[in-house]
Amino acid sequence: MTGLAFATHGLTKVYGEGRAAVHALRGVDLEIPQGEIVVLLGPSGSGKSTLLNIIGGLDRATDGTAYFRDQNLSEMSDAALTRYRREHVGFVFQFYNLMPSLTAHENVELVTEIAADPMDPDEALRLVGLDKRSDHFPAQLSGGEQQRVAIARAIAKQPEVLFCDEPTGALDSETGRAVLQVLHDVNARLGSTVLMVTHNASTAAMADRVIHFSDGSIREVVRNTAKLAPSEIVW
Repeated sequence: MTGLAFATHGLTKVYGEGRAAVHALRGVDLEIPQGEIVVLLGPSGSGKSTLLNIIGGLDRATDGTAYFRDQNLSEMSDAALTRYRREHVGFVFQFYNLMPSLTAHENVELVTEIAADPMDPDEALRLVGLDKRSDHFPAQLSGGEQQRVAIARAIAKQPEVLFCDEPTGALDSETGRAVLQVLHDVNARLGSTVLMVTHNASTAAMADRVIHFSDGSIREVVRNTAKLAPSEIVW
């Protein structure tokens, strides 16, 4: 597992039973090196988010194994998975999930109170370009600004891994590129492994590695030898 953030072997996820069973993952074997930006592409229902949820410790596989470094996530208790999420992982979703009654600073501060080695909330907001908006409430921020607060909240605990599920799905192209630039900068600044689920194939141009999903299986893994800057991505 040296140099790997994640490895999965025969990872399978089935929802339901019998004729109604849905096979979300079908024996996925995968290795993801530490420190890369990895984009997971594929249509809805292809297994991208299911994989993210399992290796992010939010869900359990039906069969197979998933490792974070040398830790077997499949064998962890619920309490151990909670510690794993708290100590190692940051999450960014399509919908920002900010607390509307708290300012941007207070939303970020929530995470730093439970993290082992947190970043100062002001520094996290500075990293995403919102240090001058820290006293604003979510309703006073644009969609792109709210997403950047959500990213600041995720990175404030200095996670080794950042999981992003459709982080630009609700944004226009200009705002989306700005959010992608923030994720790029977080990868460069903190060395965090960034895994991003998206329907937007053009986003793949900024990734080190692109994983194509189809019907619960990996169809292709492509190493990107000519990465584009987020600002160069054509939406």
